[in-house]
Amino acid sequence: MNAANDTAAAPPATFRFDIGGMTCASCSGRVERALGKVPGVVSASVNLAMERATVEARPGTEPRALVAAVEAAGYTAAPVAAETGTASLPEPAAGLSQEARHVVIAAVLSLPLVLPMIGMAFGWHGSLPSWIQWLLATPVQFWMGGRFYVGAWKALRARTGNMDMLVAVGTSAAYGLSVHHLLTGQGTGHLYFEASAVVIALVLLGKWLEARAKRQTTAAIRALQALRPNVARVRRHGVEAELPIDAVRVDDVVVVLPGERIPVDGVVLEGRSHADESLLTGESLPVAKGPGDRVTGAAVNAEGRLVVRTTAVGAETALARIIRLVEDAQSRKAPIQRMVDRVSAVFVPAVFVIAFGTWLGWGLLGGDWSVATLNAVAVLVISCPCALGLATPTAIMAGTGVAARAGILVKDAEALEATHKVRTVAFDKTGTLTEGKPTLAAAVGIAVADDELLALAAAVESGSSHPLASAVLEAAKQRELPVAAAEAVTVLSGRGVEARVGTRDLVLGNERLMQDLGIDLGEHVAAQAAQEARGRTVSWLAEAGAGGVRLLGLLAFGDRARAESRQAIDALRTLGLRSVMVSGDGRAAATAIAREVGIAPEDVIAEVLPGDKARVVEDLRSHGTVAMVGDGINDAPALAAADVGFAMGSGTDVAMHAAGVTLMRADPRLVADAIDISRRTTRKIRQNLFWAFVYNVVGIPLAAAGLLSPVIAGAAMAFSSVSVVSNTLLLRRWKPRTAR
Repeated sequence: MNAANDTAAAPPATFRFDIGGMTCASCSGRVERALGKVPGVVSASVNLAMERATVEARPGTEPRALVAAVEAAGYTAAPVAAETGTASLPEPAAGLSQEARHVVIAAVLSLPLVLPMIGMAFGWHGSLPSWIQWLLATPVQFWMGGRFYVGAWKALRARTGNMDMLVAVGTSAAYGLSVHHLLTGQGTGHLYFEASAVVIALVLLGKWLEARAKRQTTAAIRALQALRPNVARVRRHGVEAELPIDAVRVDDVVVVLPGERIPVDGVVLEGRSHADESLLTGESLPVAKGPGDRVTGAAVNAEGRLVVRTTAVGAETALARIIRLVEDAQSRKAPIQRMVDRVSAVFVPAVFVIAFGTWLGWGLLGGDWSVATLNAVAVLVISCPCALGLATPTAIMAGTGVAARAGILVKDAEALEATHKVRTVAFDKTGTLTEGKPTLAAAVGIAVADDELLALAAAVESGSSHPLASAVLEAAKQRELPVAAAEAVTVLSGRGVEARVGTRDLVLGNERLMQDLGIDLGEHVAAQAAQEARGRTVSWLAEAGAGGVRLLGLLAFGDRARAESRQAIDALRTLGLRSVMVSGDGRAAATAIAREVGIAPEDVIAEVLPGDKARVVEDLRSHGTVAMVGDGINDAPALAAADVGFAMGSGTDVAMHAAGVTLMRADPRLVADAIDISRRTTRKIRQNLFWAFVYNVVGIPLAAAGLLSPVIAGAAMAFSSVSVVSNTLLLRRWKPRTAR
């Protein structure tokens, strides 16, 4: 019983499959429904553009059952290899693919059939003999167009409809009517072989162009995958040898020569050089590396020889996680796609009803069943829902791809769609708008000498990893002060720390902590105000004794604003967004930094405890969609509470996990870039959906009214998918502000 409960409570497992045989949005919907019926499946999402299914299922669900469900629906499924946690996209084939050859053969066979129609425009009247028309059209119909019959049969077995069925039924009607007239001797004027053949040729051309364009939308993933080195030079037992990258283990020592790609994530043990991380983080300038610095696999080592201790391999490397994050974002469906799926589910049956009504109406009212058949064929052919199925996923793939190349990783489609709605951006101060490397600017003793004050503070902070603690310890080290061991260290969240140093009970913290202890700062408030007016953060050191608590002195910390922060705020202002600073510092210190980066004083929310940041974000959400930008563990609740969280790549894994968007380098200007690409991607989705719907809303009535021939309908249908994907590819021209 407990085991069953544990299984139910365990997080769902994720399975990914490459799906074969899909041709339109109704196909992807059918695969989703088939997967959703498998016991244990929590959710299933199918991306038509990537031809990829992502399944969340409870532990114990067998991949074989998922594959069987897809095959029962009439498609193929192949599990994505998880060796590195990512899938390898196939490279475009050299030369003509089978699909391209079929396009060429269909075009060559169809051209003689359509030439008489072209000649009529120039006053030439004539036609090919009936039996030659039949000889040319038959291989196009059943050889080149065989894929449509296979797809239609699978759909029929699954009791549903798809694009293949529309094309197969439509062209078969035109071909069958022509064969009937040929056998009954009704003459070449009543043959429509050119309609069936040219429609198939045009559909094949459209699918080939569409496939080429879709491959371009995955260019970003392909570029990232190409960064993976295949071998590494490993030093074991004093001997260097080249090993396959899969044979490298954590803690192995790897030697990287100048000009080589760093094969693993690690820490530099020996050597100095620069690393080009532009394709990983979007950082255009090489980054200096030396002993103790972290290096990222796939970065290019510049001029020096580096010896690196491996800290991550395979699926745990930064590159693998980046690829996985981008793939996840591209495979998940945006909320707007769900509306498209609902339309696609009823679209094909509705088209058959309209086509039958068109055939019946023209036949009964006009009396010419040949014309009725051609008009019905035109309705079937122009109604392909391919463009609807491609409108959203291709835009998301292109948008998240170019964003990744700029150092912006979007967690999922929901985050991408939410980002374009942002109206207020809330920034954590330390490490986000500032460099996050505070230094001790002043140590002012009140009851003790300055050096003694600093030595006692360093002893209290000796076991802490807080940035202010590091500043105190560094200052004590520079002054060569002795630092005693501290005992009974207790962190007072959002206020400070207390500890025993020797026989002295000390407490180090902010003004709020002093107030809680009942310490009257008295005339020292002016000294604090003077420091905060210069943008410094003030901490107080106090000692508890038999006579009460006495003040020992103050420590002032300076943290410089990032050089890019003002540009980031200006860029957000240009986008029409409000910027807010949320800080635990005193109001004077926070306002000084805000003024330096261009944030209005009224938009500074100061003296906020870490646990209250999420509440502040909730309050801001009452005025519109809010984005929160942070980098520390204490920012994670606020990042999760925001409509969309931005985690600085220099921050913690906890913050990055809670955020919807990860910025791969510590540059706040990327926030504006992320919002900009989100807006552009959402705009492309809407444009694509508009054109996809317009083709059908305008084309179907025209075809039903007899104003479109099957040939023109086929051309329009092919062009609809190509135009949607081509419009999406314009996103690839986007450049971040830092690169303009």
